[in-house]
Amino acid sequence: MKISRSSKLQWSSWLPGSHRRLGENFREMKRFITDTFTNQEREFDVNNQRSFIDAFLAKKQEGKPESKLYFNDENLSTLVADLFAAGMETTSTTLRWGLLLMMKYPEIQKKVQDEIKSVIGSAQPKTEHRKQMPYMDAVIHEIQRFGDIVPVNLPHTTIRDMTFRGYFIPKGTVVIPLLHSVLKDGNCFEKPEKFYPEHFLDSEGNFKKNEAFIPFSLGKRSCAGENLAKTELFLFFTTLLQNFTFQAPPGAELDLNPAAGFTNAPIPHEICAIPRR
Repeated sequence: MKISRSSKLQWSSWLPGSHRRLGENFREMKRFITDTFTNQEREFDVNNQRSFIDAFLAKKQEGKPESKLYFNDENLSTLVADLFAAGMETTSTTLRWGLLLMMKYPEIQKKVQDEIKSVIGSAQPKTEHRKQMPYMDAVIHEIQRFGDIVPVNLPHTTIRDMTFRGYFIPKGTVVIPLLHSVLKDGNCFEKPEKFYPEHFLDSEGNFKKNEAFIPFSLGKRSCAGENLAKTELFLFFTTLLQNFTFQAPPGAELDLNPAAGFTNAPIPHEICAIPRR
């Protein structure tokens, strides 16, 4: 018998513990998502697709055998829930690391703010500003690398028998990529255990790509929200540092060790946001 995720949550709700709140939160999020795409389906126009949900609904209406198999309401709600939860958690955690690191290294925060003032001034940050701000771009990349938000990535499965570097891996084998081993590799980064934005800058201060930068994983199964996350991080982080200087309360000690969990989140700290104008 196949037990759905919702069924598991129903019977586990009888057990004591904090998971009962987690189950109710999950069901509430599913209701919100279902209501959202139900309303969107009423207004759906195949010739005017406005979003990811519209594109999914278009495939659902094609009437092909795979439409019923893959493009159904249950898969849509689950997919949107996964994208919503994954994007919200990782982006907010990255921003938390960014603010903590700016408090820890005020000289780096000052350089970022100087670049914001030079390129943007008091105007609203836009995505096109990113190409004009190599230091900001390098700092955000280094926040993601140093924060190492999802060190073990998510499990993947081989779809066929294969041999990789002399090792035979049968079809159906669960593979867990260890992103941490790349992001903290001393052969790829000069100071792997330090927060060092120069990892992504050349000798002339231009932004420099690094193939070992893979916080979103890589290949066909890399993070579907990578481009959105990069845009969000730039706009949110730039806006925050444009308007505030972040400092620790007097006498506070800043701990850069991550809290225990599936993701590497920073330990909670008190923070002072000083308006810049």
